[in-house]
Amino acid sequence: MNRRVRAASIHDVPEETGLELALEGKIVALFKVDDEFIAMDGICPHAGGPLGKGTVTNGIVTCPWHGWQFDLKTGQHCLTPQICQTRYEVEVDQEEIFVIFPGS
Repeated sequence: MNRRVRAASIHDVPEETGLELALEGKIVALFKVDDEFIAMDGICPHAGGPLGKGTVTNGIVTCPWHGWQFDLKTGQHCLTPQICQTRYEVEVDQEEIFVIFPGS
């Protein structure tokens, strides 16, 4: 069964960067792009950098540690197609943002 976890208020998520959250034992990066909220694995696979603290330009997040870039719509690394960050479903209810974690 999936788990619906409150992540933040819609007012908590900055426009040109993300928000780093600890949810369900995971580090989750939450972003707002074109009025859509996007949640993904917040740990950069390169060296463990905080993707939620990266900068966002044209729907691409850049890890602040070493510059690895990921497409927020797909989770895909911008240069290496074999690398893809896990994305999580997001629901907005009133002004609250919920991240949906798949159940086992």
